Amino acid sequence: MATAMAATAAERAVLVSLPGRPAPGHSLQTDACPCGPTSEPGTGGACLGVGPVYPLQCLGAPGAWNAPTPCFPSPPLPPACAPAGPGWGRRLSPSPHGQEEEFRWLLHDEVHAVLRQLQDILKEASYRFTLPGTGTEGPARQENFILGSSSTDQVKGVLTLQGDALSQADVNLKMPRNNQLLHFAFREDKQWKLQQIQDARNHVSQAIYLLANRDESYQFKTGAEVLKLMDAVMLQLTRARNRLTTPATLTLPEIAASGLTRMFAPALPADLLVNFYINLNKLCLTVYQLHSLQPSSTKNFRPAGGAVLHSPGAMFEWGAQRLEVSHVHKVECVVPWLNDALVFFTVSLQLCQQLKDKISVFSSYWSYRPF
Repeated sequence: MATAMAATAAERAVLVSLPGRPAPGHSLQTDACPCGPTSEPGTGGACLGVGPVYPLQCLGAPGAWNAPTPCFPSPPLPPACAPAGPGWGRRLSPSPHGQEEEFRWLLHDEVHAVLRQLQDILKEASYRFTLPGTGTEGPARQENFILGSSSTDQVKGVLTLQGDALSQADVNLKMPRNNQLLHFAFREDKQWKLQQIQDARNHVSQAIYLLANRDESYQFKTGAEVLKLMDAVMLQLTRARNRLTTPATLTLPEIAASGLTRMFAPALPADLLVNFYINLNKLCLTVYQLHSLQPSSTKNFRPAGGAVLHSPGAMFEWGAQRLEVSHVHKVECVVPWLNDALVFFTVSLQLCQQLKDKISVFSSYWSYRPF
């Protein structure tokens, strides 16, 4: 949607773009509009030419010019629209009755077209999570990812991801003090749920549910109704995206109490803590090496607060001991389908916002129709 640059407020009109695309090479036709793509704007109603890119548009008043803007038309045509040659343009009627017909077409046709598109995208995003027990696809496939870091080779390993759970973790840690090699892996009867993935998928499912409740048989009566639905869907999508892009901030005692240390065989040494989390499209493993602070230590004991990644020197109290982080090792692996999901979230949010913008455009055409 573009905003016309006009001399006065009375000369402003707004381009309304429609979903879909015309045939390649088609553009605004001069016989469908009193102004051509290179001529002075006409003086009639708002002529909304439709084509891939056209340099100028007639926006209903002398001197009203619009920058090149792609426009995406698709059937069914609105009531005030008429084909003209290989491309077509349409004129928004200057009469309140014609404008109301345009708005009614938007509510009854285009809104549902956008809702269908949103459902298709979000179902594809939901499928990327491939959780067990959903649909007819059976259990989620297992995927192996090699952990790596560009800055250190102290930690190496392989993680097995199955939907929203780590079903296996095989990790080798080289101790920096004596180069001793430690090996630890998940017990065979254990899986570690990644709450971020589970929460993100739940938010996507909620967004799909909201859209499915407004199927083709449902008739929107006001623009406010559409805006309310889009706000609710966008809230769920924003929460889903934030769960993947914003890992939880945990204190060191919270990590120690999480139960993750009891997942391994052999058991982790008492001076090690581990944490798994999602950051954007990456699955991350952090290993903290600890040492005890002696009662005679002259260090000023300050318990560390919550953080995604704690630094060496962070202190905390666990049981009757005061501990300090001596070394931190972080390794990660890229999970391609998480990147796909984030792209789907972004595209869906853009579609929601575009539909909200189109609804809002019509509110400027009539002041007598509140929404």
